[in-house]
Amino acid sequence: MIEVRHLSGDQYEVRISDGTATTHQVTLKEADRVRLGGAEISGDELVAESFRFLLEREPNTSILRKFDLPVIGTYFPEYERDIRKRVAQR
Repeated sequence: MIEVRHLSGDQYEVRISDGTATTHQVTLKEADRVRLGGAEISGDELVAESFRFLLEREPNTSILRKFDLPVIGTYFPEYERDIRKRVAQR
């Protein structure tokens, strides 16, 4: 299960409770939210969908504990294309 909590500004906390529980600190700037998800999606929703993307590719224990959301594209080049498609299908 993925729980996203908006802490303040561009900071989010993500807790994953499947198997070994992990907590992650994620930064999502407003410009990145709009670029990756469009104007309609909230930061919480984009972060949650991004973690679904990650969990399809690696266990939660392998996900960085603290990172800027766009960094996902460094490790998974298909991320930006895929996340836009996922958001559009919502």
